[in-house]
Amino acid sequence: MKLVFAKEMQSLDQQSAEQIGLPTMVLMENAGKAVAETAADFLEDCFGKNIVVFTGKGNNGGDGFAAARWLSNQGARVKVFLVSPWQELTGDAAAQLRICRKCGIELFALKEDRGSWDVAEVSCRQADLVIDAVLGTGFNGVLQGAQQRVCGLMNSIAVPVVSIDVPSGVNADTGSADKNAVQADITVTMALAKPGLFLYPAAELSGEIIVADIGMPKILLECIDSKKFLLTENIACDLLPQRNGNCHKGEAGRVVVTAGSPGFTGAAALCSEAAVKAGAGLVSLLTPLCSREVLAVKLTEIMVEGLIERMPGALGGGAAGTVLDKAGRADVLAIGPGLGTSESTMEVIREILQSVEVPVIIDADALTALQGHVGILNTMGAPKVLTPHPGELGRLLDLGPAEVDARRLELAGKYAAEWDAVLVLKGAPTVIGCPDGNVYINTTGNSAMATGGSGDVLTGIIAGLAAQGISVQEAALAGVYMHGLAGDLASKGIIGMAAGEISQYLPQARRIIEQGE
Repeated sequence: MKLVFAKEMQSLDQQSAEQIGLPTMVLMENAGKAVAETAADFLEDCFGKNIVVFTGKGNNGGDGFAAARWLSNQGARVKVFLVSPWQELTGDAAAQLRICRKCGIELFALKEDRGSWDVAEVSCRQADLVIDAVLGTGFNGVLQGAQQRVCGLMNSIAVPVVSIDVPSGVNADTGSADKNAVQADITVTMALAKPGLFLYPAAELSGEIIVADIGMPKILLECIDSKKFLLTENIACDLLPQRNGNCHKGEAGRVVVTAGSPGFTGAAALCSEAAVKAGAGLVSLLTPLCSREVLAVKLTEIMVEGLIERMPGALGGGAAGTVLDKAGRADVLAIGPGLGTSESTMEVIREILQSVEVPVIIDADALTALQGHVGILNTMGAPKVLTPHPGELGRLLDLGPAEVDARRLELAGKYAAEWDAVLVLKGAPTVIGCPDGNVYINTTGNSAMATGGSGDVLTGIIAGLAAQGISVQEAALAGVYMHGLAGDLASKGIIGMAAGEISQYLPQARRIIEQGE
């Protein structure tokens, strides 16, 4: 599903009028009708129901006026409260206000005196539904004055709220939100979804998201040069590798995992097991010699070999050569989970990355090895996937984790292109930046996956899929979606899941994606 920024949506509205000849007033009419239909479906029957609409002075308010009239036509008892003075309304919004007046819709101006606000509060508490049409996609900043007050009112009542386009107080592009932003039960967004609806904190404020068809010409929707997408089941299904009925293990993909060190053998095990569960035919684990025995006992389906150490847990000597030789006879290399951060290990990792020729998934301690050495990414010849969490990407960019989290869409896209890498920025939600400039927001996963080892599992999944004959970009997109879906299946909505449980549900997740269950 294509996503658009606020300015891109405004451009579509303008093109619809100027190039196609479809007036924006028609789009506003259709938007109001879509909101009214959503409200009617939610209430099952809106006849005789009390509905309150709060409107601002922009086009969002105009959509609210149109929705009020459509609902009134269906027999609802509608009251509209204007948050801005009616004199400030212009264009289509002003026209919709005039239509509401002539149709006898009850209109109230919210003034500074207490009386009008008391009427609004009483009306809300008696309402079956409230419609938020105060601020739309143009909001950016802090709620103030009457806007802040009305958002607080909507949040204080135990009545369902339907927001138009975005909840008031939410930034449609970034997902940032004022502390008083509206908590919606449903958000009806027009023509195309906005990325901010799926990014936190706005994702928790948007409720159910409905993308309404308002008659925007298909030719415009198809031609808009947006590189932002929602990662859906259909996309993941198209990317998953296919397998012939007579396939044998040698044809199902060979993965080499370089991971693990004393105290962090679990990361190596989780990553390797996930590669198997993702469908790889043969998986080999290369780990520091002192960790080999414990991992060989733990992993019955994985071939485990020890790497030369300078001291226990610290790689050295010919370790890089061994990894490169083994990877050269495989389809993909995954490197980093629990490998350790000694300086000698960091040097070995950098040597491997500069010389590896097969696709490589770079995670955890391998990302740490790139701190201060990101130039290596531009000299690498191998296709690559980076899988940082905000802290790891922040260390590469000299940014704090909070800033990375707030700019995840921007940073994933920018540095995927700059480093010619697929950049999987883990988190809620995971965002995938691609070298071609496309950025995807994942739609699967849940907070129960916020547990140690979940990222190691993701690295193994991507490696396992990439080994099966698809590109690293395809593997990353399908892998992220499948990882989240397996987490949804494993957790069953209950916090307390262990990362290893995600891997156990990977075959089921893959079947659901492939069969559309």
